[in-house]
Amino acid sequence: MPDREILNVAELFGDGISSELSESVHTVAEALPLNVQFHPVDLTLESRRNNADACYDNAVAAIQKHALAMKYPTVTETESPNKILRERCKFSVIHRPVASLPGVETRHQGKLDLHIIRIAVGGTYEDAGRRIGDEVAVSIRVIERRPAREAALYAFRLGRRLGCDVVSSSKYTIQRATDGFFEEIVRGVSKEFDDVAHQSELFDALLYKMLKNAENYRIVVTPNEYGDFLSDMACGMIGSIGLGASANYSFDEKGDVVLAMFDPAGGTAPDIAHQGICNPAAALLAFSMLLTHAGCRGLGTMVDEAVRECIAAGDSTGDLGGKLNTAEFTAAVIKRMGPK
Repeated sequence: MPDREILNVAELFGDGISSELSESVHTVAEALPLNVQFHPVDLTLESRRNNADACYDNAVAAIQKHALAMKYPTVTETESPNKILRERCKFSVIHRPVASLPGVETRHQGKLDLHIIRIAVGGTYEDAGRRIGDEVAVSIRVIERRPAREAALYAFRLGRRLGCDVVSSSKYTIQRATDGFFEEIVRGVSKEFDDVAHQSELFDALLYKMLKNAENYRIVVTPNEYGDFLSDMACGMIGSIGLGASANYSFDEKGDVVLAMFDPAGGTAPDIAHQGICNPAAALLAFSMLLTHAGCRGLGTMVDEAVRECIAAGDSTGDLGGKLNTAEFTAAVIKRMGPK
């Protein structure tokens, strides 16, 4: 509709269930009082095999043009599309909110409401390593000041907005040079936020204490691989990796976001692709994060709450014990987006 505000979004298509997730997001977007214009980019494995450079060039150009992107799961064959996009768009921070959902069976009794802020580059993921003869393998561990500062700044700004503490976590007593440098940077940023309490915790202790008392943690900022591990554990605590959504951010010199890409945490699920039974909840939660970031906080909250209300009511897909297919779940979400 031409009289609605227009929101332009680059849409990065992937493999497996990606087309079904996209259809769900489009259907929800069409129900909003907003004209969301999706600009598609083909990142499927077939296209990348034919001309990977062109695929990534098109994706980066679209992200830079529109400053907003939705990305769907992609197969990693010879390279990780996520890693390449992070490098080329300078996505230095990943934000993964993970919250318990009523209606989802879990083996964890606590209630989780956690924001994981992960440095998206460096750590031990920066270098694939090398073999030295038959008995030794080594890799380099990297912590850079700028992405570490950007992650810390994002975490403390979020802590100020939510009115909660920030915990930084690493193995700073063992990895004294690298993790110690990370903690030093975080402490430096904390001095700019007198109203936000901060403490450092060793990562192994953090995992134990979080499993024992999940309610004690709201925001955790970590180096790359620690955030990766913590994100998957947190999704396990709430019952499904299919309920995780992420945001990838790049920043200007002031620490303000200039590019943002949102995606569901799950994979391509080739075993159920094109059957119309996949769970689009994480994709819809990622879309709600996109809306909120784009300044449509009310609409983002509406979509987020509708997804959670559906699942709490048992109106969910088979992976969560429900009986709805993808289209039926999407329709149920839209129904709950109406006036309460």
